[in-house]
Amino acid sequence: MEAQMIELARAAGTAVVTLMATDAWERAREGVVALWRRASPARAEGVLNELDAARDDLLAARETGDELTEQELREAWTGRVRRLLSERPEVASDLRQILSELDPVLRDGAPRTVRMRAEASGSGRVYQAGRDQHITER
Repeated sequence: MEAQMIELARAAGTAVVTLMATDAWERAREGVVALWRRASPARAEGVLNELDAARDDLLAARETGDELTEQELREAWTGRVRRLLSERPEVASDLRQILSELDPVLRDGAPRTVRMRAEASGSGRVYQAGRDQHITER
């Protein structure tokens, strides 16, 4: 599978999970299920049920601060979309259209995921922040 299709699957998997916790979820869910109905009608109902279960898992994970579950859901939906694109590459344009329609919501209304990694050794210090950071050393 070409890199462009893999990146499309990654973007879609991330968008689906990100939108699960927003007001735009119904619209995103309808778009994903419609895509499956066109590409693989026999699996569409199962995808619908799995989307609903994944949303329940995500909301429960956010309540408990379980970030690993959110990451696992992103990876799972990325894989699911990648397999769909592998089986039916012609739906890539439909998927791009769905993502394009949801892009303003993703840009403006959805929480962003920021990944930071740092390593310090010896007497080194690491300061990281997703937003404001105030440090007072004494």
